[in-house]
Amino acid sequence: MSNLFKFLPSVDLVLTKLESDDSLTDVPRTLTRDLVNGFLDVCREEIKAGIITAEDQLSLDSLYPRLTCHVRAGARPHFRRVLNGTGVVVHTNLGRSLLADTAVKAVTEACATYSNLEFDLSTGERGSRYSHVEKIICDITGAEAALVVNNNASAVLIILETLAAGREAVVSRGQLVEIGGSFRIPDVMTKSGAILHEVGATNRTHPHDYEAAINENTALLMKVHTSNFRIIGFTKEVTGAELVEIGTKHDLPVYEDLGSGNLSNFSGLGLMREPTVQEVVSEGVDVVSFSGDKVLGGPQAGIIVGKKKYIDMIKKNPLNRVLRIDKMTLAALEATMRLYLDPETAMAQVPTLKMIMEKPESLKLRAQSLSRVLGRVVGDDITCSVREGVSRVGGGAFPEQDLKTFLVTVVPTGDMSVPELKERLLSSDYPLVGRIEDDAFCLDPRTLTQTEYHMVADSILQALNLSN
Repeated sequence: MSNLFKFLPSVDLVLTKLESDDSLTDVPRTLTRDLVNGFLDVCREEIKAGIITAEDQLSLDSLYPRLTCHVRAGARPHFRRVLNGTGVVVHTNLGRSLLADTAVKAVTEACATYSNLEFDLSTGERGSRYSHVEKIICDITGAEAALVVNNNASAVLIILETLAAGREAVVSRGQLVEIGGSFRIPDVMTKSGAILHEVGATNRTHPHDYEAAINENTALLMKVHTSNFRIIGFTKEVTGAELVEIGTKHDLPVYEDLGSGNLSNFSGLGLMREPTVQEVVSEGVDVVSFSGDKVLGGPQAGIIVGKKKYIDMIKKNPLNRVLRIDKMTLAALEATMRLYLDPETAMAQVPTLKMIMEKPESLKLRAQSLSRVLGRVVGDDITCSVREGVSRVGGGAFPEQDLKTFLVTVVPTGDMSVPELKERLLSSDYPLVGRIEDDAFCLDPRTLTQTEYHMVADSILQALNLSN
């Protein structure tokens, strides 16, 4: 065994051969060297384990197919494209909402050219980055003023720190939510310096609960929209309008955290009704915050709208500098909001809205098309069929509510199990994510574009160790 080590090819010899491989010319030499060293270390371990037992197994020609696969895999960007076959439209782990074409173009231009990010073209003097989006957000929502920070968690933090630091914020016990990543309203409130004052019961809170809680140390009445769970049965919730009436009576601002911002009417889909930002603003709520990258379908952002008096206070908070958005977010958000100036245009061009609104009959045709592509490209190594299924909106919106869809089911005909197929698809050039139901790997065309169908087929081919 010890004699086999000397037959391993040298690093320089391997590098020289790799340099002639056109598919690897873009890989930096230092990275390639590290990957080659790692591959040769694997070979040494295989010699020790008795997996490699002969000299001819160590020739560069014998090792080269494995070696190039190792280098290509190691040279891939860690952050890369994934094919979403799950049917979850706003998939938190897969990047949430896809941007509209106009937003993508705006981001590209913002990255590639200089811009008037903080430059007033009318005066030639320094300007405000928020001026690019504030008016259009106000026009769409009906608010007096607006501010944008880097996400809605930041929006909650800066609002509470500005309006209630060192004083009490009154919140219903049933609204002390936790969202993904263990983000909890009480924890953020503590970090902001605001003092939590819980009122009501988990399932029922009344206006008189807020009234009874107000004292000389009360700074804010807060409402949190429970977008990612439901309490059903014997329930009661205080409306925004009722809170505004109490706030006006006691000269206290009312703040509502909407979570996933919704500017659209999804009637006709069988979904429970979600309040729109416009409706909440029209109730007179003083400050409203929501996400830009969920149901709204824009970039990650925390959008704050409301009465100018309070928005101006939040703008002056030093945290605003810490939490401000960059030029790419500004470009994408302005382009997305412009589409909302005409609701029909938004429905047609914002990918998130298009996917949510797509009709089952259209999805059935697309599932059949995907199944045909898989049949032609992959062939008899899998069996495919189309059946009814459900999609989800995701992103904490419309929890536990289904959208009717049609799924393409994939089952390997060989020795590979369905769970193994699912796992191996994550290592393909274009990782494919789906779900297992009824002993089949299921793909939902709702979250796959037709241009991705052949990519899906190629990923399955790779997972099955086949070639085109």
